[in-house]
Amino acid sequence: MTNAASTTTASAGGAPVADARALGLAHYAARGVLEHVLARHGMTFRQQIALRAAVNADAPQTPDDLVAQIRASLKSDPADIRTTLDELLAGRLLVTDGTRLRATDAGRELLTAVGAETAPISARIWGGIPAEDLAAAGRVLTTVTERANTELAALTG
Repeated sequence: MTNAASTTTASAGGAPVADARALGLAHYAARGVLEHVLARHGMTFRQQIALRAAVNADAPQTPDDLVAQIRASLKSDPADIRTTLDELLAGRLLVTDGTRLRATDAGRELLTAVGAETAPISARIWGGIPAEDLAAAGRVLTTVTERANTELAALTG
């Protein structure tokens, strides 16, 4: 069953059934919120992903290692990712440490500030969703991600 505003099918209980469109709408709605916050800090979504990868690494990473890690997440062109790393270096959010890149204190502080600003928003978005629903959604999203990665690998193989 569909309505004029959506082509998402409803289940027998009336709730929408998860599908690619619903996933995409949820992703872009949440990303839009994050990008709004990031813009206030002079940062792009891709820069935040790259900086977070550097911050969360156990040790400084080579540029190639960071590119591979970010590409696995964003499915982006390596040249675009290298441009993003160059932007972070120019902004002194990353620095060269020999042949490796590491986040600066300024980079860490920026991610902390973004996290502090997005935390209450995330709490409002995710709050009140039953734990069992979150667990089910997590299982479905993990399966969809694995299958989509398999399909992408076959297409780009």
